[in-house]
Amino acid sequence: MITVKHAYDPAEASDNQRILVDRLWPRGISKETLHLTEWIKEIAPSTELRKWFNHEPPKWEEFSRRYREELEQHPKEVEQLLSLARLGDVTLLYGAKEARYNNAVVLKSYLEEKL
Repeated sequence: MITVKHAYDPAEASDNQRILVDRLWPRGISKETLHLTEWIKEIAPSTELRKWFNHEPPKWEEFSRRYREELEQHPKEVEQLLSLARLGDVTLLYGAKEARYNNAVVLKSYLEEKL
């Protein structure tokens, strides 16, 4: 099972593999507090796409489409996440304030389709 969780939410045993999927480290949080299994920055949207989107809901559909296109350019990282998901539960961590409109939501959907 793949879940999505805000990086600032407390770690739980049920999170299992905790993967940060943002290009930028979440502000004000230590590596120890985050309890990461991995940080896969390369799977995050490009800086250009992230800045263009700016977490604006009207741009969500176009952001999702463009981000999925970018994911196709990162087969190694996608396969790494798929391999982890095949082994057990994976929690994708994001640092954005917006829970509905962030790259981890798109990535979860993309990975579930590949599984």
